Amino acid sequence: MRFRELAEAYEKIEATSGRLDMMALLAEAFKKALPSEIDKIIYLSQGVVAAPFEGLEVGMGEKFVIHAIATATGYDEKTVGKLYKKSGDLGDTAQELIKEKRQQSLHREELSVSKVFDSFKKIAVISGAGTQEKKIDALVELLNSATPLEAKYIIRFPIGKLRLGAGDATVLEALSIAKQGDRTAKDDLEHAYNMCSDLGLVAKTYYEKGLEGIKKFHIMLFHPIRPALAERLPSAEEIIEKLGKCAVDQKFDGFRVQCHKKGDAVELYSRRLEKTTAMFPEIVAGVKKQVKAKEAIFEGEALAINELTGEFYPFQVTIQRKRKYGIGEKAEEFPLKLFAFDLLFEDGKDYTKIPYGERRKQLEKAISKGDTILPSGSIITDDAKELQRYFDECVEKGLEGIIAKDLNAEYVAGARKFAWIKLKRSYKGELADTIDVVIIGYYAGRGARAEFGFGGFLGAVYDADEERFKTITKVGSGFTEQQMVDMKKMLDKIKVKEKPKRVDALISPDVWVEPKYVVTLTADEITRSPTHTCGKAKDEPGYALRFPRLTAEIRSDKKPEDATSVAEIIEMFGMQKKHTLEE
Repeated sequence: MRFRELAEAYEKIEATSGRLDMMALLAEAFKKALPSEIDKIIYLSQGVVAAPFEGLEVGMGEKFVIHAIATATGYDEKTVGKLYKKSGDLGDTAQELIKEKRQQSLHREELSVSKVFDSFKKIAVISGAGTQEKKIDALVELLNSATPLEAKYIIRFPIGKLRLGAGDATVLEALSIAKQGDRTAKDDLEHAYNMCSDLGLVAKTYYEKGLEGIKKFHIMLFHPIRPALAERLPSAEEIIEKLGKCAVDQKFDGFRVQCHKKGDAVELYSRRLEKTTAMFPEIVAGVKKQVKAKEAIFEGEALAINELTGEFYPFQVTIQRKRKYGIGEKAEEFPLKLFAFDLLFEDGKDYTKIPYGERRKQLEKAISKGDTILPSGSIITDDAKELQRYFDECVEKGLEGIIAKDLNAEYVAGARKFAWIKLKRSYKGELADTIDVVIIGYYAGRGARAEFGFGGFLGAVYDADEERFKTITKVGSGFTEQQMVDMKKMLDKIKVKEKPKRVDALISPDVWVEPKYVVTLTADEITRSPTHTCGKAKDEPGYALRFPRLTAEIRSDKKPEDATSVAEIIEMFGMQKKHTLEE
């Protein structure tokens, strides 16, 4: 497939905001793909060169990309920078300059999708002396052969601003339409994706082996399984009414970790499905020492513990362990324990299809005694009073609460179901639970904050049905001076000229940013609001947070789609309202 055809498809997708139209345009592009290139088209459309858990990044800053544009077009970097400042989009800048370039390249070839993808993958793995120069040369080589439209999307790729606005579900449905003519294969494709977290691999399998190949898709070691998620209920009584006899596990406020082991090879993956193996050497050592199976995949929650008192540190302390440098020193200062809570695979057997009660028993057998990996605390009960007592004990120990689990349920990868139900606090009049929001823009500082250029941000939650971010709050309090400085510096790196495609908003911040960073808030309550789009229907107001406050800085363990969902906000509002009426 010629890259020009893909760039033309991207141009049409960028011009539409409707999800169904976007899906149809992607499907048309996918129809033209060969089995040998469909995975490359999927990765390019996601703005990556491999599945996220591979950790491969192109790694080029704007300064180096500007240098590449200047080299390929014959203009100086100052001219390129000036045009970029005017347009606000480096891709648009490249498109204009390629049209009017001052020098013609000696060697020019028509670009294929494979050529462009392979070049970016080559850029991603370049290392050693002269790394940046080699990356710039590889990018210049692409630009020398690019048409103006191709240049626009080639340049957006390495700086992470492709801006297609197509979520995973849209891509999966477009794949189904491309091959089946309708969306009937979407569920099977989604199941395969949940098992391997690799859209490119799913697409390649689908194109090479058809729907039957997708239906036979199975767990693979070192391909993380998308994590199961929990629903909410407001009380112990309602949990027992829903589940009957159930397991009640401790709920920790730490890092969710998925451990993969094959012989002496161990990899750890975060909630975001990113590889975190190097960050947690004591957990790797613990897995090698304590997990009996030759091959295993299991989940746990990693927490920093005060070894003198046995108390759990809060998340703000545990988060200090997620770092690229100074790992050894922090490991000594804040050692981690991993509390294992589910077994997904062991020595060739897929445990995701096994009822939770059996999975839990096998998990406890799979882990030998030791200091690093411990089974999470758990009881089995059908008594609401006993569940409430256990909940109170967990909170007293500094834990978030409990998760009740259906003893007969399979592991539901990548979905939020009532197989797991969390109880974090008693949902009464004021909102006791926390909300994770995505920052989608910020407000310039006024008055005393004018010198910082930052006065607060606009936050959104995620609508999974529409794959869009819906506004729920403006946050203007709870910042230290240093936080305001840091927040503006961080957000300016991802600011955009117009409202991002996946954002649904009735109000506008002073500066829009790409939905990238998740922060945790507390608030007094959830209220109805005509100005916010979270849960807003045609003739109904949306939902908003009353008196929101920042409780944790950037949640680097969560991606934007992991933010609190619109459905959860509506559920929490109902719980809050119900308890207010009862009182």
